[in-house]
Parts: sequence; C-alpha cells; structure tokens
Amino acid sequence: MTTALATPSVDEDIDLSERVDPARPWQTVVWDDPVNLMSYVTHVFREYFGLARADAERLMLAVHNEGHAVVSRGPREQMEMHAQAMHDYGLWATVRQEPR
Repeated sequence: MTTALATPSVDEDIDLSERVDPARPWQTVVWDDPVNLMSYVTHVFREYFGLARADAERLMLAVHNEGHAVVSRGPREQMEMHAQAMHDYGLWATVRQEPR
C-alpha cells in the first residue's frame, strides 16, 4: 500500500523586512502591575541589577507612570535570563529586540 505525501502550504506573503536583526541589541522590559508595591519594585532593581537608589527609583517611576521601563539592554540570552529573574521576583517582564 502506498501512502501519498501531502505538500505543505507555503505562505508567500511573508514580510522579510521583519526578520530578526542579530546586530540590534535586545531589551528586558518590566511592565506595571496592580500587585507589587513601588518600594518592592525599587528593591528588586537595586538588589538584582545593583542600581543606585536614584536609578532604581527612576526606573520604578517609569514603570508606574508610563506602564513599562527598559531595565537592561544586551544579548538576547542575557535579557531572557533577566526577564526570568524578574518573574522569579514576581514582576511582569518581557524581552524584545530594541526598536530601530
């Protein structure tokens, strides 16, 4: 008995200009949430990233007032580790490639 192989469908409308550019750095973004206190977010930034109080507070205020803040930039793997660390602290974080 012979089994016919299915031909995969091909999406010809792929926009190649949206490819990942390995030369552009990545970002760890922390997002505002209704759960964590501002003092706790400042504490996390100081403890994990080793930031001075003023820098940690500036980033925390950006998270609070603007809804998010870029807390780190660098290689994708490192940004993914930072995002996971933020999750471990109970913060909402994502990784994205730096906009052009």
